[in-house]
This record gives sequence, structure tokens and C-alpha cells, in this order.
Amino acid sequence: MATVCGTDLGSRSVKIAVMENSLEGLPPRIKRLERLDTIGFYREYGRKVQEKLAVDFKALGLPEVDFLVSTGYGRNTLEVAGGETIPELKAHVKGAIFQTGLKDFTLVDLGGQDSKIIAVKKGRMLDFQTNDKCAASSGRYLENMANVLGMTLEELGEYAADPVELSSTCAVFGESELIGKIVEGEPMSRLAAGVNETIVKRILPLLRSYTSDVIVFTGGVAYNKAVRELLQEGSGKEIVVPQEPQFNGAIGCAVYGIEELEEEEE
Repeated sequence: MATVCGTDLGSRSVKIAVMENSLEGLPPRIKRLERLDTIGFYREYGRKVQEKLAVDFKALGLPEVDFLVSTGYGRNTLEVAGGETIPELKAHVKGAIFQTGLKDFTLVDLGGQDSKIIAVKKGRMLDFQTNDKCAASSGRYLENMANVLGMTLEELGEYAADPVELSSTCAVFGESELIGKIVEGEPMSRLAAGVNETIVKRILPLLRSYTSDVIVFTGGVAYNKAVRELLQEGSGKEIVVPQEPQFNGAIGCAVYGIEELEEEEE
């Protein structure tokens, strides 16, 4: 029995998934999931050694593993020492397939500072679009707007009905526009719904060229109930949220590692 550690070095948080392969014929089993603040992770557990990221997994309290696989955010990803690095899109596709059992879907991943849309057919990536240059359709945008409204992210996610129209396509100017609407006396429920609708309005045009009837929704924004409802309403497609949407990339890394070890044994 082999144990694999998958690590997703995100812009806002680092996600770790420890997985072991099971008895023959059974799927791999997730043993542990861990999420840490990115800056804290690098400060406490990582250091750069010969252009690679050396991670003190023992200090993290993680078990000995047979294989380490990592992926990460954008162009700033460091290769983790002692392991293999795979592309972020590949990791997320593998994670989504493992978590849902689906082979044909459109993957919408809205993370802390970036967004990814991937067309998957028969378990393979056919096309993709990514945006890591603007935080306007990401978790960071929702965090900022929730702070302006004096709400938690959980509270923000409760509002989808009768949204105020917010026209700004920039996260920074969006805050000013939202403050203006508050000054005008708009109800908080409509303002919160408007924030959630803004996220969806930025995603829907990107989905028009994708024909799958199913959207697998991952990333931290997938926890937002209102965004899920508005995305389903706007796209007319079935929305599937995996059990661990925020750990999808790390799980995909671990799945890849298990597959590689099994191939070596054959």
C-alpha cells in the first residue's frame, strides 16, 4: 500500500491531500486534508533551496509518503524538492474526475485570485480559459465586498434574490461603486445579491462555447450558495459541487501520484 501527498500551492492558501491506494479494485482513499495560509506556509515550513521549494513536511505533522506531487498558482510556482510538479489544469481535471466520477463536464474553478474554465470530454481536457490577471471573478473579490458590507462570506452567500446591478468590471472600482449604492440606501440583501451576481455575470460569457450539460464547480467560491444558484439559473446547466471543492487541485495531484506508482508496479 502506497501513500502519496498532493500539494496545491495556491495564491491565498496551500492545500495538502494525503492519499493511499486501497486494495485491488477499490479507489484510492483520502487520509488527510490540510489547508494553510500561503504566506504562513512559506514562512514556517518552506525555504528555497537550489531553485526548488524544500518543505518541512515532518514539522507539518504529515506521515511519511512514497511520492510527492505538487501544482500551483500561475507562473510563480516553485517546484517542490523531492517530488514531481504537474500543470495546474491537469491537477484540477484529475481531482474533479476522482471526486465526481464524471468524465464529461465543464469545470469552473474560482479560486482566491484566479479563475479557470476547462472543457472535459471522456476524461480528457479539450479546451480551457484562465484568468490570473484580475481578481474580479475570484474569492478575493468576494472577501473585499463582504468586508465593505460588514458581512461574513457565509452571510454573503445567502443572498441571490433581486440583485442590485453593479456595472464595474474591476475589483477595486467595484468597491467604490458598492459604497455608492450603500449611500443611496439600497438594502443590504440586494447589495449582497448584486455582488454574487457580478461574479456570475463575468463567468457566463466564457461558458457560451462549452456544450456540456454539467458544470463541476470547484474552488473556494463554490461554497457560496448564492453564486451556485445564480450560475445554475444563468447557464441552465446542472451544477455539481464535489465534497471538497477547495482541495480539488491537491486531490488531483495525489490521484496522479497514485496512478504513477500503480503504473510502475505493473
